[in-house]
Amino acid sequence: MEPGSGKRPSARNLRGKVALVTGAGQRVGAAIARALGSHGMHVAIGYGRSREGAEQTARDVAQLGGQGTIFQQDLCAQGAGRALVRCVIDKLGGLYVLVPSAANFERIAFGAIDDGHWDRALQLNVRAAFDMVHEARDALAADEGAVVFITGFSTQAPYRDYLPYVVSKGAVRQLMRVLSLEMAPRVRVNAVAPGTVLPPEDYSAAEVEALVSDTPLRRVGSAEVIADAVVHLARADYTTGQELVVDGGRTVAK
Repeated sequence: MEPGSGKRPSARNLRGKVALVTGAGQRVGAAIARALGSHGMHVAIGYGRSREGAEQTARDVAQLGGQGTIFQQDLCAQGAGRALVRCVIDKLGGLYVLVPSAANFERIAFGAIDDGHWDRALQLNVRAAFDMVHEARDALAADEGAVVFITGFSTQAPYRDYLPYVVSKGAVRQLMRVLSLEMAPRVRVNAVAPGTVLPPEDYSAAEVEALVSDTPLRRVGSAEVIADAVVHLARADYTTGQELVVDGGRTVAK
């Protein structure tokens, strides 16, 4: 197809292609894997410790019409992101969609922050995510694929008690923007920013209610709404360098 011809499809067909989703043994990562599987993809289900959850995700993907293969990797270890990508490409034969969903979300009071909190947030949320994309760049370019990062509402409106996490997700947002330039024109790079979706288990009912009261749609979002947004960006042919905020309107209300 000649550049600029305007004849490309507006939405890419995902069927039969390979996706890698990290953190796919639970919560939002599992929902993303299921959603991509429902479009007929072969999903590499990356997990750290949640093997049972990863195996269940693989079964769910199969029931939805896709294929699921589990891959274990501790992404907190240096070089693990690159090793995971190499293993997936070697075993599954390529890579079309990469979703670095695994994340450190550590609640810590400002006065108690130490080097360990920074190291955990930056290694998993930023360094491992970059390493995976960098290692996958040739495979993604060969198939004109896509990267979809997961950032967060905090990139729009920061909040207290999660400082290393909030800063790391801001870095992921900027990483997405720079990579969208570096990897163009063959690879599209975007991000989804969840709002109040699956609140942490240590949140009290009052804390959850406060979040809901700040949300114009007056409800907590499901993991599936984030997964739908990821699928949209994985298929969107003419979208790159964008952060899609899925927050029930909280950004508008701020």
